[in-house]
Amino acid sequence: GSGGSGSGSGGDCGSALARSVDKAMDEAAATGFLNLSNRKLRGFPHTSANHDLSDITQADLSRNRLVGLPDEVCQYVSLEVLNLYHNNVRTIPPSIANLQSLTYLNLSRGQLVSLPPPLCQLPLRVLIASNNKLAALPPDIGCCTHLRQLDVSCNEIQSLPTQIGLLESLRDLNVRRNRLQSLPPEMAELPLVNLDFSCNLVTHIPVCFRHLRHLQNILLDNNPLQSPPAQVCTRGKIHIFKYLNIEACRLVAELSELDKATRPHSFSSW
Repeated sequence: GSGGSGSGSGGDCGSALARSVDKAMDEAAATGFLNLSNRKLRGFPHTSANHDLSDITQADLSRNRLVGLPDEVCQYVSLEVLNLYHNNVRTIPPSIANLQSLTYLNLSRGQLVSLPPPLCQLPLRVLIASNNKLAALPPDIGCCTHLRQLDVSCNEIQSLPTQIGLLESLRDLNVRRNRLQSLPPEMAELPLVNLDFSCNLVTHIPVCFRHLRHLQNILLDNNPLQSPPAQVCTRGKIHIFKYLNIEACRLVAELSELDKATRPHSFSSW
């Protein structure tokens, strides 16, 4: 449709917004990309029923006032990219499980206190849920075997589930600014390239982290680290790994000493 002229008064704002939403719907039906960013939306536009959006592959609903993921969006089964950045999203309906093509999901700057298990059944490669109110990650997160990037920075997470070790594709993990006191040893199984756990309460890096052979960047400032000590950590990755290797050798030596001490004496006199 042709755009209206209209340099109307403030009373026209509502109708101008409605027209721009309608235009976005038209474009989405044609291009497969629904762009409803920054439209002051509190819910999904009712006019969507007048458009065939069944084939859209990308939806940008960022910078609105949505308190939940609209059910209508969960019917767009071809969606591959969904952006809900900077809303007031508190809940995600179980019907998100319909989105079996979704590979990119941005839920950052919302009000989420948990990630629902159905979300973990999606073929996500990128999940961004930073700046929410998450207190934990669900054990089901281990089902996200395609996940390459997970960003849950700036939340209230107190511990990571051991199932995080099952994320066999994970390259980037950002858990900065949470309340983590420890890191699960299972993380040593991951093909991590970038790891950021700065601004937490971590005191020890597990010795088995020396097996993170793909790791290129590790950010760990602002933790009360004791092992490795802070002065080693500030010198960077190579020194951290050297420390972990030495520590591992020391533990092995201690164990073998302990083993000798507790083993019964040989009966050579027989």
